[in-house]
This record gives sequence, structure tokens and C-alpha cells, in this order.
Amino acid sequence: MGGFSLLKRRANLQKWRVGFIAADNPAKLADYRVYPLSAQQRGICMLVGGAAFYALGYVFFRVVSLAFLLSLCGVYAPKYWSSYLLRRRRENLSLHFKQALYSLSSSLASGRSVENGFREAIDDLKLLYPDGDNDVMRELAIICARMDYGQPVEEALLDFSRRAALEDIDNFADVFTTCKRSGGDLVEVVRRTSNLIGEKLEISQEIGVMIAQKRFEAKAMLAAPILFLLFMQMTSPDYMLPLHQGVGLLISGLALLLYAVCAWLMLKIIDIRL
Repeated sequence: MGGFSLLKRRANLQKWRVGFIAADNPAKLADYRVYPLSAQQRGICMLVGGAAFYALGYVFFRVVSLAFLLSLCGVYAPKYWSSYLLRRRRENLSLHFKQALYSLSSSLASGRSVENGFREAIDDLKLLYPDGDNDVMRELAIICARMDYGQPVEEALLDFSRRAALEDIDNFADVFTTCKRSGGDLVEVVRRTSNLIGEKLEISQEIGVMIAQKRFEAKAMLAAPILFLLFMQMTSPDYMLPLHQGVGLLISGLALLLYAVCAWLMLKIIDIRL
């Protein structure tokens, strides 16, 4: 009994902390439109990016000063890494939200209230993600805490949709709010919405599988010129020597610029937002 009381007190303390953040400190809630990196992450990104650009410059020029100058482009690495992490986070958010809607639809169909349906959704997601490290689970916990504080569920859901800035979540929040205030059939609305979002995600996943091979081919094509240069420099250094001195450096610079333009175009072509 003592252990159960301790766990219960910890759960109440965690709920109080979540509720305090949601009610009194809305600025501390997650904003899924940006992905800020910590100072340590930014430093690591710049070091890794700078090292990659230095290696690229040394392969093309074989001049330490020029390679070091090119390594300064590593200051842009945190921007692209943050964009990549943000995209992954938003994709996972959409997927987990679909799973939460399936659970909410089942709970409402079985006769539970909307408030209890959100709580049941957290328990169902814990079966899929035992560690609980999930943005949707945290957001559902915040919504439940806000309801315990007396805030209407539609207001908490609208705030979540504003911070998520995802079309599926925005549409669900708008339809849910309208239906809740006008007295519509919430069970049917949630069921149809979850089915539509599920079909959309399935189509997106099918498209992603179709273009995965093309993405791999594009990355292989980007690596091929670098590997070819390394092979030539290792097997025929005298043949490549004119490109690393005098006018040859200008030719190497133009080749590197052309390579960068081709890489940018190729990455833009395969960067299909689903």
C-alpha cells in the first residue's frame, strides 16, 4: 500500500506540473513549427559540417588553405539539420495522431465520454510506445490536465492544432469544435476523420516507398564523382597534378561549383513533401 500511495502521489505531482505549464505558462509548450537546437547540438553540427566541407575541398583542390576556406560553409549545417529533424518530428506527430484518433473513435463508440476518451487514448498509446517518449502522448496529457483545470476540451485541442500547424490536426480540431458546440454526432465525426487521415497517410507511405529507390540512386550519383576523384588521385597522382596548381585550381573550382549546383537540383527534385 505504501508503494501504491507513493506512485499515486508521483502521478498527481506530474499531472500538477503538466497542468501548471499548460494553464500558466503556455509559452513553454512545444511549438511544432520550429526545431531549435541547443548550443551543444549547433556546435556539433558545425564541426561535422565543417569537417565534411574540408574533406570535399581537399579532394577537389589538394590545397589546405582552400579546403579550410570551404570548411567555413559548415556554419550552415545546423540550419539543414534542424530542418531535417523538424520534418521527422512532424511526420511522427501526424502518424501518432492518427493512432490516437483510432483509439478515441473506439472509446466514443463504446459509450465513453469525450473526456474519458482522451484519457483512454493515452493508455492505448502506452501499449504501442511503453517508454512514453511521444509528442502526441504528451499533448494528450496536457489536454487532460487542462480539462481537470476546468478548461473546455475544444480550447485545449485548438491550442494544440495551432502549435502543430498540420492540416489533419487543424481540420479535426475545427470539426470537433463545431460539432461539440452545435451538438453534432461526435462518434461519427471522429470515426470518419480518423479513417480519412488513415487513408491519406497510407497513400503517403506508398508514395514514399515508390520514391525511396530514386532517392538512393540520387545519393549514389552524388557520391560517384567524389569516389572517382579519389580513385584517380590514388592511382594516377601525376595525371591529376595539373588540376591542383595554377589554372588547374580555377578549373577545379568551376567543377566544384557545377557539382554543388547539380547536387542542389537533385536534392530539390527528390525532396517530395507528402
